[in-house]
Amino acid sequence: MAEIAFRNVSKRYGKTLALDDVSFTVKDNAFFCLFGPPLSGKTTILRILLGLETPDSGEVLIDGQSVNRLGPGERNIAMVFQNLALFPHMSAKENVIFPLVERNMAQKDIEERLNDVSKKLHITHILHKPPSQLSGGERQRVAIARALVRDPVACLMDDPISALDARLRESTRVELKRIQRELGRTLIYVTHDQEEAMSVADTMAILVDGQIKQIGTPDEIYRKPANIAVARLLGSPAINLLVPNNDHQTVSFAEGSLLLPVKTLPNDAKTIGIRPEDLKVAHWDSKQKGKPASVFQTEPLGGTTVLTLEAGDVRLKALLRGQPDFKPHMLVALSCDPARAHYFDSSGKVLQ
Repeated sequence: MAEIAFRNVSKRYGKTLALDDVSFTVKDNAFFCLFGPPLSGKTTILRILLGLETPDSGEVLIDGQSVNRLGPGERNIAMVFQNLALFPHMSAKENVIFPLVERNMAQKDIEERLNDVSKKLHITHILHKPPSQLSGGERQRVAIARALVRDPVACLMDDPISALDARLRESTRVELKRIQRELGRTLIYVTHDQEEAMSVADTMAILVDGQIKQIGTPDEIYRKPANIAVARLLGSPAINLLVPNNDHQTVSFAEGSLLLPVKTLPNDAKTIGIRPEDLKVAHWDSKQKGKPASVFQTEPLGGTTVLTLEAGDVRLKALLRGQPDFKPHMLVALSCDPARAHYFDSSGKVLQ
C-alpha cells in the first residue's frame, strides 16, 4: 500500500482545460472519493493516475516517488470499470484469477490469493458460475475481486454501481465500505451521485470545471461548504440561495417572508444559503412579523416531506419530518436559526 498524491497537475485537450492545477493527497488505506458533475475532470484524473494520459504539468506521486514517466503496467494500480467488463465466456473464478494467469504466477500462489480474496468478498459459493448467472451485486464483487487479487497499491473505481437499481445500490455501498475496511486497501472512488459520495467516502474532493473546490470529510463539506458552487452540489433538495434586503434592525429574504436580525448577518454577506432541512415552516398567523409564503407543492416521501414554497417570484424548498398537514395554496410562516445558515460574499466564497 502507498500514499498517492497529485501536485499541481494540469491537463488540456485542445482548447479545453480538463484539469487546472489540481493538488490532493490520498492517504494510505483511505477511502477517497472524487465527486463532481459530468465533465468536471474526474475521469481525467483516473486516466492520469493509471498512466493512460500524461499531465501537461505537475507530478503524480506514489509513495513519494514520481510516476510521470512510468507506464500503466509499472504502476500496479487496479481498476474497476463502470460496466465491470467481466469476460462473459469465463466463470467467476476465471475472471478473478485472469490477471495472475497473465503474469504466469505459480498455481499454488494463484489458489492462495483466490481463496483469500473470495472469502473476504463472500463469493466462494459463486466462483463456478458465469457472469450471466450472477446478480448485479455478485458481478460487482467479482469485478472487485479481480482488481484486488493482484495486490495493487490502490484500487480505482469509476462510478461502478450506477447501473444497479436503487435498493441494490444502497446495499452495495455498505458492502464497499466493509470491503475497504476489512481489506485495508487504498480505494479511490469516482461518482457524480452525491448520496454515494457522502455515504462511502472517508475524504471527498469536490471537482468543478477541472478545479478542486474543497477537500474534507463529507460532514465537513456539507456543514461548511467553501463556496456557493460546493453548497449547490451537496444536498437533496438543493440549498436555498437568497439575496438579503437590509432594513436597519432586520434583514428580509424571499420577498419579506423570512426575517433575520441584522446583527446575525456578516457585513460582507451578499448571499445567504439555507439547507431545506434548516428552513422551518409553520401555519401562518396574522400576528407574525413579515409576509406569508404559500405552499406550491408537497412531495410526501414516507419519513419526510418536501415542500416547495412560493414567496413572490422566489421559490424555496423545505424538508420536513413525517407528513405534516400542509396543502397547496396554504399560507405559511418561514423561519431559520441564523447559526444554521451559510453566508457568502460577492465572489461566492463562504464567510466564516
